[in-house]
Amino acid sequence: MISYQYEADFKLGADDKYTDWINNIVLGEQWELGNLDYVFCTDDYLYLLNEKYLGHKTYTDIITFDYSEGNAVSGEIYISVDRVKENAKHYNVDFDTELQRVMAHGLLHLMGFKDKTDEEKELMRDKENEKINLFHVKQ
Repeated sequence: MISYQYEADFKLGADDKYTDWINNIVLGEQWELGNLDYVFCTDDYLYLLNEKYLGHKTYTDIITFDYSEGNAVSGEIYISVDRVKENAKHYNVDFDTELQRVMAHGLLHLMGFKDKTDEEKELMRDKENEKINLFHVKQ
């Protein structure tokens, strides 16, 4: 099950399209869907989570809590809408593309993809781009 929650003045819209897309990502990586909660929030909301649970006193665009078991992907994915807007400007992409990148990024983390080394970062970026392209494929 996929749910969307909001702790910011933001609504995803086209929930069904996003849900189909996320399901296709999960199936395409040979995982099963467990429970995924996407929480769209503000910078301040995510900053407090980052400090409380990870001990980091920094702003970030995403925090992922992994509850996956076996081959069933489950977790909470918190996304700062403020950071996504700023990153979209910084990287000169539209907001929706950057949002899809971050949504895919969190999901890929839950499926075991890392981004600490240069090689992992390159694979993660390739996977993100692959998944963004999937969003535009007619379901």
